[in-house]
Amino acid sequence: SKLTNLGHLEMTWRSRVRFHPLLVRILHKSRLRYYGKPEKAMDMPYQAYFEVADGSGMTSMVLWSSLCPEWYNSMKVGTVLLLEQYAIKDSYPFKTQPTPGDSQMKRFATMEISLNDRNPPTKISIIPEERVKPEWGLPEVKYRFITRSELDDLPHNYACDVIGLVTFVGRAERARKREHCEDFWLYRWAHAIDGTSDHPFILELFATSQPDVFERIHPMTYLVCTQMRVVRDLTENPSSTIYLTTSNESQIFITGWHKGQPYTKDTKVKNFIEWMKSQSEADQIKKTVIGGYYPFPRPPDNFSDY
Repeated sequence: SKLTNLGHLEMTWRSRVRFHPLLVRILHKSRLRYYGKPEKAMDMPYQAYFEVADGSGMTSMVLWSSLCPEWYNSMKVGTVLLLEQYAIKDSYPFKTQPTPGDSQMKRFATMEISLNDRNPPTKISIIPEERVKPEWGLPEVKYRFITRSELDDLPHNYACDVIGLVTFVGRAERARKREHCEDFWLYRWAHAIDGTSDHPFILELFATSQPDVFERIHPMTYLVCTQMRVVRDLTENPSSTIYLTTSNESQIFITGWHKGQPYTKDTKVKNFIEWMKSQSEADQIKKTVIGGYYPFPRPPDNFSDY
């Protein structure tokens, strides 16, 4: 009965120690971050950011330490949470910012909700979707799906979501995070088509906190990638080197993982499914490729240019 909202919290949190329970919906989810160091003895040095919203607006929420292995996989985009005994802190200024699907939504950027296993121990409850009431006024998850025919007109670093049929997936490759360091990013290239263009989406997929999905991307699967960023090599021919890369908030889904996801209601997703129903699976299988080294962007055609 005694609920608060994010708008009220932003105005009053600096003058209070305890806060009323809060009902929010998760709109974005970051990859899990490990911040352990050899010289520091910490049991569970994990952290994950979420963007959560209610009827008054959106803010960041941070899941800390031992709560990460306990809750991270259960907290999906679209999940409704009841939070009690949480803390509120000044927001961290250097974190990445996902692009919201609803550009009109108010953002409370000065604070972030902190969920800890102590001081105070946060109580988290997941509300099943069938028990979420319209009068709570929680926003729906909105997306920015684009088709392949729209991609060529989008600017560098534009945030978007895509769906397509995988026609190529390369082997997993590694890149150093920084020169002379022992940490690596794991990534793979993939192509996906959606029937709106002769060209595929070229996707640079870094391993997110979904290893079960990342390892099972195969040709002929329906692939959804959210919060992707457009990359254009503006020095070369811009149209030939355009591709999409994952961001810190990207989520990847393949056939078998789509059921119940909020994007299944999106018009462009429905249009893609209709197009797929008109295609011959045998014809598409002939065009698929798996594995091998994929140099991209491609080197010039002749050696003197190279």
